[in-house]
Amino acid sequence: MSKALVFYKINTICYIIPHLKAQGRTHMNHLEIEYKTLLTKDEYNRLAMLFSHVTPVTQTNYYIDTPQSDMRNKKLSLRIRTLPTHGELTLKIPEKVGNMEYNVTMDCADAKALTKSLDFPDCQIKSILLERGVKLEDLTILGHLTTTRREYQTNIGLMALDVNVYADKKDYELELEVSDAEKGKDDFDAFLKENNIDFKYAKSKVARFVATLKRGKD
Repeated sequence: MSKALVFYKINTICYIIPHLKAQGRTHMNHLEIEYKTLLTKDEYNRLAMLFSHVTPVTQTNYYIDTPQSDMRNKKLSLRIRTLPTHGELTLKIPEKVGNMEYNVTMDCADAKALTKSLDFPDCQIKSILLERGVKLEDLTILGHLTTTRREYQTNIGLMALDVNVYADKKDYELELEVSDAEKGKDDFDAFLKENNIDFKYAKSKVARFVATLKRGKD
């Protein structure tokens, strides 16, 4: 195991900070600062040895936009995520550093139902969409991306090792979520260097997914 990396067990996959609960749902806001790189299969397999003590969790992201890409044009990212124990509705808005993330956690049944109806609960996410002129009735599920994730809290931040499957593609990715952008970048670069991993720019998962839709239309 890398000497620079110390693992600490965490008990929840939901790492954003709650500020209120209503109707069985947890509403959360969080400034997300993360660094990521795509991996080759060989690099992924080597890192998987560091994560061998972590039980993988499968999660599926359902990406939401209008046929005219209104969300994307407004620089908004909206998804429903289903996990084995719960579901999440998440809105991401870019900030100068990172993304502001608004999250509503719900039970599995409600999350599955939401992927069918897109009948959003009364929450801050719904209010923001309306304030920004998004017509909720025009929103639709574009498709989904499924990730098998090994996630662990390390001494340099929350690290996630992912295998992503979407459309006809499969890719491998390493993410590090941090609270200090500058220190986090230095730590991430040092970790990659120590583990002989070449940095490969990774667009967001939703951007990579949307790219497959565009190719399908060409």
